[in-house]
Amino acid sequence: MKSRESLVRLKGFQVTEKRRQLQQLQSMMAEFERMAKELENQIAIEEKKSGISDPNHFAYPTFAKAARQRADNLQVSIRELKVQQEAAEFSLEEAEAEFAKASALEERDGQMRIRA
Repeated sequence: MKSRESLVRLKGFQVTEKRRQLQQLQSMMAEFERMAKELENQIAIEEKKSGISDPNHFAYPTFAKAARQRADNLQVSIRELKVQQEAAEFSLEEAEAEFAKASALEERDGQMRIRA
């Protein structure tokens, strides 16, 4: 019977860990989105200062080019994190189902011990 209690604790720990990982991914995505917005604002300011908004123009500000590339890289990272988030959500659902099953078995065993 101790092994079932250990199994329930293990499954509970796994659920907690999956939730933590999912929250970490979500916070990273939020931070990347914040950084990308900040870069877009800096690009707009730089373009306004120079009067050139065409990235292909020969006199387009170097800072704006670099910031635009960083913003694009952040968007790629956000898309990749979304894929990881979907996988983490699925993994969390599986862990929660396993925890519920283990808890139900432990509860059933507890009921049997009380009757005996």
